[in-house]
Amino acid sequence: MDITINTPALLFPAISLVMLAYTNRFLALSSRVRTLHDEYKGHENPHVIHGQIKNMRYRLKLIKNMQALGVSSFLCCILCMYMIYLEATFLAHLIFAVSMLSFSASLVVSLIEINLSTKAIELELSDMDDLEDPSVIQYIKKKFDK
Repeated sequence: MDITINTPALLFPAISLVMLAYTNRFLALSSRVRTLHDEYKGHENPHVIHGQIKNMRYRLKLIKNMQALGVSSFLCCILCMYMIYLEATFLAHLIFAVSMLSFSASLVVSLIEINLSTKAIELELSDMDDLEDPSVIQYIKKKFDK
């Protein structure tokens, strides 16, 4: 397969949008951590909040890794374009493969973080006994029955 200088450039918009989403997740999570930290200091039973803060600390590490993998993917795309410019085809192919693997790994870590995020929200909602948790099919059936 022959790649041109446009091939790695095709990833630029995708990587940029994903990095923006990662940054937004980081900002929202850091804001929530600050709020929980204040609650932790003033709460008479801090063990309740301790589990949430522990979960968020792990999620922050995941977001950091997502961002690092995204940035490395971006840098590899730029380096790949430079190798294509230098007509170092083998290196360009190799670096582009690393870029794609890095981007894929970033998305996998993002999926893990999203899973943890939904578990944290379910944990917060668990103390509301009167709320039911319908399955997706039950929810759709309920919408069409109206």
